[in-house]
Amino acid sequence: MEHDLAEGPRPSESAGAVFAVLAGAGRATRPQLAALAGLSKPTVSSAVAELESAGLAARSGTAHGATGRSAAVYRLGPAAGGVLAVDLGSTHTAVRGCALDGTLLAARTTHGDTPPADTVRAVLDDLTPSSVRAVVVAVPDVVRDPDGFDPYPATPAVAAAVDALALPSGIPVHLENNVNCAALAELHEGAARGRRTFGYLQVGHGIGLGIVVGGQVLRGANGAAGEIARLPYPWTQGQESVHEGLEEYAGAASLVRRATAAWSAGDGAAPRDAAQLFALAAAGHTKGRHFVDGHAREVGRLAAAAAAVLDPGLIVLGGGIGANPLLLPGVRAELARLSWPTDVVSGGVGENATVAGASRLAVAHGLRNVTGAATAKH
Repeated sequence: MEHDLAEGPRPSESAGAVFAVLAGAGRATRPQLAALAGLSKPTVSSAVAELESAGLAARSGTAHGATGRSAAVYRLGPAAGGVLAVDLGSTHTAVRGCALDGTLLAARTTHGDTPPADTVRAVLDDLTPSSVRAVVVAVPDVVRDPDGFDPYPATPAVAAAVDALALPSGIPVHLENNVNCAALAELHEGAARGRRTFGYLQVGHGIGLGIVVGGQVLRGANGAAGEIARLPYPWTQGQESVHEGLEEYAGAASLVRRATAAWSAGDGAAPRDAAQLFALAAAGHTKGRHFVDGHAREVGRLAAAAAAVLDPGLIVLGGGIGANPLLLPGVRAELARLSWPTDVVSGGVGENATVAGASRLAVAHGLRNVTGAATAKH
């Protein structure tokens, strides 16, 4: 799902390499760029001059060395542009606009009845739409990519929701599964830093598993790797497994329904949502704690299923329910009972993990669109 892009002249190969290094560094001198890019100083000087002429790099002060010599410091120029990241969630829309060095330029999150297109427009109004190099939309769906260049959502309703964003024409639009995006955020800036293989188990409105192997997201033949909602459930004699029945049982809405159905007058006011249920449990409410502890064991069984197939070594818990620290001890205990040693930690990025991962992907696509480099794997 990619709009046509009116491309301008590409920088030379060496200038493109220097531009990518400068975007990663944020600010750098020519000697620093030469060292980071592995290029000679004359080549870097020529590349920087080319980038300055195109408005892709600009001077940003002077650095003074220990010997008293000074060097010009460079940053990305006004023509570098930026990117847009959209978390098109089931219950919210989170949008970020970022420069190609990752600097946050604008952000907005809305819930409820606000149309996602309005949230996108509010962020675009803080940017220059003509300078947006790429858009990444994170969707709660399988993203299929049969030909390797035009991914699309598996569910027509999700595809329609992406179209309804009314993104400006002329901007390349890339789609990614929301849990995969959150896993990337945890890999680069969260609880999985330094761990090239792990599973990101998201439990909230729905359930999902982001799988990272060797530092890369595992997508599978149909783009459906990690769709643990499809695990057969229930799996007992005399009961027919229900399509995505596991997600229905383990999701937030079902947890709250089971809790409120068991609530009695002596338990006080019943929780209206999962946040209230967990708050009651944290305050020592006996029945609230009973359901939270039971849910921790259920999430522990999900973690055990992931460990049995993947042996990831680390499972990061995320999502509206999964990231709650009340779950962690029970998940660890159940996983230890059922599987081999596997570290389990709460996510480090928090509720913004999906849009953070989508921002990282958008920056990578934006850099590729400027330099013409081959698409990097993530």
